[in-house]
Amino acid sequence: MNKQLFFLTMLVLLGALSSADAQSLNDFKEHLGREIVSEKAPEGARITIREEGDAAQVVAASAAATAPLRLRGYRVCIFFDNGQNARTEAMEARKLFAEHFAGVPLYMVYENPYFRVTVGNCLTIEEAIILKGKVAGHFPKAFPKSEELTLNDLLK
Repeated sequence: MNKQLFFLTMLVLLGALSSADAQSLNDFKEHLGREIVSEKAPEGARITIREEGDAAQVVAASAAATAPLRLRGYRVCIFFDNGQNARTEAMEARKLFAEHFAGVPLYMVYENPYFRVTVGNCLTIEEAIILKGKVAGHFPKAFPKSEELTLNDLLK
């Protein structure tokens, strides 16, 4: 009896969830277009909602995109270690870099068992080598490293 009740409850929940997912962009726009009257709003107050240009198409295209576009690029690794104090040293390297090279993207990653701090978003190895030359005074062990970059990384 309990199993039947459980399965019946699950079927009802699945039906409710699938109908909630089925709401389309047009249904949402229609919902926004309905007049809403509030006693708390000052008399004569009015809100108009309108869609700008091709916003719906952009939102739909963005929702349809499953993964961001990825490019092969390079970053300069300024710290790479797995020692007992690696986390602390990585934080110090990150702080030192941020003090001297404001505006250059900075990434701190832990990939078991290593802490790694990389900087920059370079499309070519030449750009990475130039960046390495700039940071070498503060980070003499820095080296260029091949990385997978996204478009968002390049826009930073």
